[in-house]
Amino acid sequence: MQNLELDKLREIIEINSWTNNKEGVDINGNIFASWLEDIGFSLQRHERGDIGDHLHLISPQREGKKLLLLGHLDTVFPPNSFEGFREDNEWIYGAGVCDMKGGNFVAYKALQNIYNKFGTIYNIDFLLVSDEETGSDDSKFLSAKLASNYDYCMVFEASGLNGEVVEARKGVGTFFIDIKGKASHAGNHYSSGIDANMEASLKLIELVKLTDLSKGTTLNVGKIEGGIGANTISPHSKLTFELRYTDSNEKERVLKEIDKIVAQSFVEGSQSTLSGGIQRDVMQPSSNQKDFIAKINTLCNINLPLEQRGGVSDANIISSCGVATLDGFGPYGDGDHTVNERANKQSFIERIELVTEIFKHFIDKKFED
Repeated sequence: MQNLELDKLREIIEINSWTNNKEGVDINGNIFASWLEDIGFSLQRHERGDIGDHLHLISPQREGKKLLLLGHLDTVFPPNSFEGFREDNEWIYGAGVCDMKGGNFVAYKALQNIYNKFGTIYNIDFLLVSDEETGSDDSKFLSAKLASNYDYCMVFEASGLNGEVVEARKGVGTFFIDIKGKASHAGNHYSSGIDANMEASLKLIELVKLTDLSKGTTLNVGKIEGGIGANTISPHSKLTFELRYTDSNEKERVLKEIDKIVAQSFVEGSQSTLSGGIQRDVMQPSSNQKDFIAKINTLCNINLPLEQRGGVSDANIISSCGVATLDGFGPYGDGDHTVNERANKQSFIERIELVTEIFKHFIDKKFED
């Protein structure tokens, strides 16, 4: 396994890079940046005050198609909760080993292989963001802005069990409905109150009806808050809910219905306000993505296994900007977001070989047609 340079992988795994640990995220990013600068990349740093800096690493440019590699620097565990690096014959364990320091490492190793072969790398850039695990609330604007510069995008989240790459991911949005009622004594002045909790309950029923499992659309009211006590008509309530969808038409349908539900007062006199919105739009199969897949299959003499996932990633952002995007080029692993996170050693080797081959054909301008 020495050819994997596991000492380098260990170095970044042992850094705590919880999203809110700016210092740790920046240390992780600086190490990646130094590795890529050693193979000819230049760094554009997008500095942030409260979260880690976003890093755009740019290769020498020439005429032709441009490929964006996309990863994130942050992980989900605060300091002193899940840290360290260990391995056995089959697996590597540690925070981020598959989600997604391990994926970023695959991209780096493949780029290193290409640099060693050709002496330079053209038109392949690498964007590393710092806040993916908390919804990319800041970086999604940068990602969308940069997307128009690229023809293709490869994202290095973990692969599927059988080496699947991801062709589609659900879109996701998080929303809040704040409801204002009127407090009154439940015993003496029951009819004088305006029950915000009742309004929330009736709205919840209508919201959940928007779920259509046959189309992959789900709406989940995950949190309800409201009221003062058993003897008081509730003067306020709040619903927190999430929308996931596989189709842009479904997104439009549900958003219109949400607006109608918010506007309607089931309990006379109650007032409702909607906030929140779409975090990452849907990643749908497209004609340009199919062409990308076909080129990879032909040039690499393979048949890429494909899958669709309900979870989201930053692939959603780039794909929704019209760029031919594929996700899942990282190693296979499981237990992500748990203290059992691990990645398969053999999958690192296989992924690095595949990605190196794709990069080779890209540098050879085989993706130009």
